[in-house]
Amino acid sequence: MAMTSGHTGFDMVLTGTGCLLFFLMVLVLVRVTRGPTAIDRIVGVNIIGTKTMLLLVLIGTVYHRVDMFVDLALTYALLNFVGSVAAAKYFRRKSHGAATPIHLENEPLHSGEAP
Repeated sequence: MAMTSGHTGFDMVLTGTGCLLFFLMVLVLVRVTRGPTAIDRIVGVNIIGTKTMLLLVLIGTVYHRVDMFVDLALTYALLNFVGSVAAAKYFRRKSHGAATPIHLENEPLHSGEAP
């Protein structure tokens, strides 16, 4: 029996893949909400961001507008990366104490001391 709705088998595979990715995102969301540490939660949010990028590209492939959806996916990836770096810096400062500044490797610890 032929498909009359205009969907090809490839579109059905892409739709199934998208549903599987969404299901996996829900499983990771459980880790984000129940994560025992902040690092587990940051990694979980980062995984959800990566899977969202894949979903955007899949949606673009289904609607034959990959060019537009790849741009959206790249923008989302950049925001995901910046958010992960900001969260890592925040938790690094929090673990070292609020009064202790973070020093770079090549930066002297104090103005009068050598590194």
